[in-house]
Amino acid sequence: MKNEFVLAFNEVLEEKQLPKEIILQALESAMVHAYRKAVNASNAQLIESKIDPETGKVTIFAEKEVVESVQDERTEVSLEEARKTRPDAELGMTIVVESTPADFGRVAAQTARQVIQQRIRDAERQAQINYYEKQLGEIVSGIVQAVNSQGLTIGLEMRAEGFMARKDMIPGERFHVHDRVRALVAEVKDTPRGPQIVLSRTHRDFLRRLLENEVPEIYHGIVEIRSIAREPGERAKVAVSTSQTGIDPVGACVGIRGVRIQAIVHELHSEKIDVIEWNPDAAVFIMKAISPARVTGVYLNEKAPGGKTATVVVPEDQLSLAIGRDGQNARLAAKLTNWRIDIKSLSEAASDALRKLQQEPAMKDIIQISDENIADIENMLAKKAEGRPLTPEEYDSIAKFVDRIEKRTLMQMEPQKDQLSPEHKELRDTIPAEAFELNILDSSLPEHVAYILQEAGFASVGDLLMKMKSDPDAVFRLQGIGPKAMTEIKRLVEFYEALKTVPEAQPPAPVEEEAETLPAAEAAPVETGAVLETAQPASEAALEVDEEQPATDTGEEAAAEPVSGIEEIPEPSFDELFNLKPEIMISDDFEEEEEEDSSKVKSGKQKKKKKQKEVTYDPERDLLIVRKKHKRSDGWDWEE
Repeated sequence: MKNEFVLAFNEVLEEKQLPKEIILQALESAMVHAYRKAVNASNAQLIESKIDPETGKVTIFAEKEVVESVQDERTEVSLEEARKTRPDAELGMTIVVESTPADFGRVAAQTARQVIQQRIRDAERQAQINYYEKQLGEIVSGIVQAVNSQGLTIGLEMRAEGFMARKDMIPGERFHVHDRVRALVAEVKDTPRGPQIVLSRTHRDFLRRLLENEVPEIYHGIVEIRSIAREPGERAKVAVSTSQTGIDPVGACVGIRGVRIQAIVHELHSEKIDVIEWNPDAAVFIMKAISPARVTGVYLNEKAPGGKTATVVVPEDQLSLAIGRDGQNARLAAKLTNWRIDIKSLSEAASDALRKLQQEPAMKDIIQISDENIADIENMLAKKAEGRPLTPEEYDSIAKFVDRIEKRTLMQMEPQKDQLSPEHKELRDTIPAEAFELNILDSSLPEHVAYILQEAGFASVGDLLMKMKSDPDAVFRLQGIGPKAMTEIKRLVEFYEALKTVPEAQPPAPVEEEAETLPAAEAAPVETGAVLETAQPASEAALEVDEEQPATDTGEEAAAEPVSGIEEIPEPSFDELFNLKPEIMISDDFEEEEEEDSSKVKSGKQKKKKKQKEVTYDPERDLLIVRKKHKRSDGWDWEE
């Protein structure tokens, strides 16, 4: 039968949901604190505690000095008692012995309770932080515990509490105590009062996670969410695409009879959701983003003063639908496409086109528009202004006129767009080419930061690096980019700067087979001896000689011939002297020559014989010195 300690210990484990090792460590630390307080021990003294998890018995070990006569039991122990723990103990030694007081169980229970509670509370807090940092950007579910003017307090798993401010709640939502709420973990903070988990239902990633949960194709990566624009509680636009043929990304998100999207609309308090298909062509993408309005034409200007601007021309009856209530549809389309959208009616666009022709008469000749065509367009616009109806053919003529003027204007701007300024080219050259090929979503940045940058117009990592080098404050001013995100971005910039500064690896020099060189440390010091005069002075450093042994010089002949003290070396030419390396190296002709012993051929063993020599330069006498290695009775020696 389990004793009371084991039952209480298991109860704490189940209640706090903490590992067994953490609870034991907290208990042992509390026992040490209780012992120090009970006997008034010094903090410098080493004290340890051990708890038996089966019986609950506490044992205290303290560091003490071995003495003959004990004066202070807290820091001293007799030689006899010390040898019970350590037989080789001697006087003056410091050993760790058991020092558990007789009534320590009662004292520990009274003194260590507060310490144990505090340690368990700290361990519980750290476990909560570690758990919810991994849940950052994910949806969690909890129970409303309190409702006040500031927001909601929500009970979560692991006995944690989350807080959702009013600004993070969808307008019009009302929650009561004990209601179950689903929200996105937006931020986790470690405060002195405990972990603060910030929840949000207005974040665009909340809609992203809901789509992943409801649409299996998105969860498995078949359908990809390209961009999200959202005004919580009112309306949202989602751009989706797929990499597999035969799959309709919009139909997969909507579901049969809208079952999938209706479940998300109900979760978001009847928020309207428009799902559109993403297109790599910006004009087509903007045209779909303006839906449900019908668009006549889209004209892109990437060099507009206010940034990338798209002029969208719509029929008269579609103007209010394209703009939306309080400009909501146009605003969401601009956020979704990351283009500044200027919506014009057909008559307004025609008036602007006529104004361009008046300001630039040369354009009329380039486009080849006669005065009669211009007069017809003016009559149609005057007829429209008077409130008289126009025929479909007249509307079609106005649309073609606007299209010709807008396209010609953009064609004149194309050469300016292609020509980069010298500063822009110089800045682009400082960034590796690999950075412009890497999509911003595939970088090492956190996912939410990468999506913010993508929606801000940074398609690749190279675009981000150029902006960070030219105007880093513009990146910091983006909505959703804080100090932590800037730290990650700067780390990415430093990585590519280091990648740019790494020199290209040089291919290794070819090495001849069966060639061996002696280490420089084994070379003997230069001694005075036989010299060889040269016709041209060399550098003050030693010269490297690269010669091969003649083909007729076999291993047996080399072994039979005695080695002389001097060997003539051909004088290098004037050009060869400047090509020699200023290093002391062993010549390649000091190769090993193998000699087969007839007595060891059968056993497969071979005997190697080394023939080595060294050439150095004496700067004082302007001479080359040749030294050869000989085998003496007492070992190997160099001879000049």
